[in-house]
Amino acid sequence: MKKIIFFLLIALSVSAIEAQKQPKNVVFIIGDGMGLAHIYAGMVANGNQLQMERFKNIGFSKTYSANNFTTDSGAGGTALACGIKTKNGMIGMGPDSVAVESILAIADKNGLATGMVTACDITHATPASFIAHQVSRKMTEEIAADFLKTDIDVFIGGGRKNFEERKDNRNISNELKAKGYTIAYTLEEAKSVKTGKLAGLLNDVHPAAVPERGDMLPEATTVALDILDNNKKGFFMMIEGSQIDWAAHDNNADQIAKEVIDLDKTIGKVLDFAAKNKNTLVIVTADHETGGLTMPKGNISKNEISASFSTKDHSGIPVPVFAFGPGAENFTGFMENISFKNKLIKLLKIKN
Repeated sequence: MKKIIFFLLIALSVSAIEAQKQPKNVVFIIGDGMGLAHIYAGMVANGNQLQMERFKNIGFSKTYSANNFTTDSGAGGTALACGIKTKNGMIGMGPDSVAVESILAIADKNGLATGMVTACDITHATPASFIAHQVSRKMTEEIAADFLKTDIDVFIGGGRKNFEERKDNRNISNELKAKGYTIAYTLEEAKSVKTGKLAGLLNDVHPAAVPERGDMLPEATTVALDILDNNKKGFFMMIEGSQIDWAAHDNNADQIAKEVIDLDKTIGKVLDFAAKNKNTLVIVTADHETGGLTMPKGNISKNEISASFSTKDHSGIPVPVFAFGPGAENFTGFMENISFKNKLIKLLKIKN
């Protein structure tokens, strides 16, 4: 009898450990254009420290697209969201133009709450890859209309014009209201929403760069987390630090550091939530590197770097991957950027 009890206790302990490895929630954070050098630029500028240092599981993602050694954000975002390599510029579909469901859509289909928060137009390439299916990232009005084909619970960013000042004279915001969404045009309006569906269209096109943007990204993230956490089955959420990429296209190292620090504040809020929650997996990566940034010189005590760029466009080098929470050990080493979707489906135990 004692042996039976002993083995039962072992079995229960193993089951408990396995249960801890299954996340209930996933927060997928993308620093657009953010390579390792960009992160270090932010770290040096921030007194040689970042919230990202809290991650212990670290890997690298290969970013090439179906038709190019160097991906764009359309193909890069589609790889992360939909688990398929596609041609540069395409959104949510394979190179054959056949639509592919994103991890966000699959999570929604399985009863999880879903959300997105971005520091750009919500119809921009990376967020669009989680929602839309279009042959070109430039089809922003068509991408806005694709939001009506989903049941995403919360989305906050810019892009109001693509919803309300359209060539076809449709008002997508009114159609969203008819589906039960609250439309918020300011961050304060968004903060007042605690439950239900929220569409935060905070800017006509893109939010401003930091510091003019203020704490929009971390604060909007908190709003979304609070709403999504109402779902007892769990949630999937994507956050994008969009303007790291833009600063890198401009070869502006100081602005890169500011945008990385802004994203890092957001990461800190998410990690605090996950540490308290215990069943939230947090992943941070990038769709590609921008600028070919290196730092041949710097001064840690003065929080200064001397930056050198090899391009004003994207580069093809792998980007870092950071993971925290149950299942984080699945995101170490080198991996393809198309591997995230299937890993998350398996970890969340949802049906494709």
